[in-house]
Amino acid sequence: MEAKSRLKLPRSYSPYLDVRETEVAIKLIKDSFQRKLSKALNLQRVSAPLMVNAHTGLNDNLNGVEKPVSFTSKDGSQVEIVQSLAKWKREALHRYGFLPGEGIYTDMNAIRPDEVVDNLHSFYVDQWDWEIVITEAERNLPFLKRVVRKIYRIIRDTERDICKRFPSLPGPFLPSRIHFIHSEELQKMYPDLSPKEREDAVVKTFGAVFIIGIGYPLKDGLPHDGRAADYDDWITITEKGYHGLNGDIIVYYPLLDQAVELSSMGIRVNSKSLLEQLEFRGELHKKDLPYHKRLLSGELPLTMGGGIGQSRLCMIFLRKVHIGEVQASVWPQETMEECLAAGIPML
Repeated sequence: MEAKSRLKLPRSYSPYLDVRETEVAIKLIKDSFQRKLSKALNLQRVSAPLMVNAHTGLNDNLNGVEKPVSFTSKDGSQVEIVQSLAKWKREALHRYGFLPGEGIYTDMNAIRPDEVVDNLHSFYVDQWDWEIVITEAERNLPFLKRVVRKIYRIIRDTERDICKRFPSLPGPFLPSRIHFIHSEELQKMYPDLSPKEREDAVVKTFGAVFIIGIGYPLKDGLPHDGRAADYDDWITITEKGYHGLNGDIIVYYPLLDQAVELSSMGIRVNSKSLLEQLEFRGELHKKDLPYHKRLLSGELPLTMGGGIGQSRLCMIFLRKVHIGEVQASVWPQETMEECLAAGIPML
């Protein structure tokens, strides 16, 4: 089975914290991290939906092939469980009257039924989704990097705090600085590797990287990873002639000896880049959806935002080897049996 082939089982594993200690630590991490994030980026917490009307265009299509969980309500409306809140947040900033330099964050809970589950991936997704209003002068790579550094500093600070609070955990391993690299530069460094293999290779060198430019095809005709056409700006040309005002924070995780993506973020499309990206993807029909009409008319503010994986952070901070140790979800029976045999306690 594909899930079995992707599952990594350590030869010898014993959790550093038991289940009750783990639950205490999870709450500490979440309380601390969101408090620091809110202060650093001037964010106000807001409530967010678990579902949206399908006709609005607010749901995230991710790579464009994932099918959301949906149902028909008694009044005949087609309703979809969110896959992320990338577009909903931008509309919320407009409706709530936020100004440049102000922003929001929320607990985003999503269901992604097409996910191939493994040590890092689950059908259930929990993130801190955040979004800030920016100015036209801030739609550039230097501004994106400044925000990335702020978020990475919070990640490092939280790791140190948790290691002090729970002495049984190994000490901090994240490097003091995050390294920036464009996906096209990364391809030149490792031309014979797949995008995932490139990530594993580069984080073993730098420890933590922000890979810029996710969504636009590279020299081989394929993007480093998929991005929908209607939220992150991946088509604008920036420094060195590369495309993209977005990217991913990825760190090296020694317990699994691989790269772990902790956050995806970016400066969002404006009316120009939205049309260019929709046309590039052959999706110009979406410009007639309610959300896209408001964006194209200039009604919605310019924004930057992203998502930060809550369970992913808890997993690496608490030195777990499977995301099921820090979140309650549904797993194939085969996965449950293999984890049990390997001494991995699933919640």
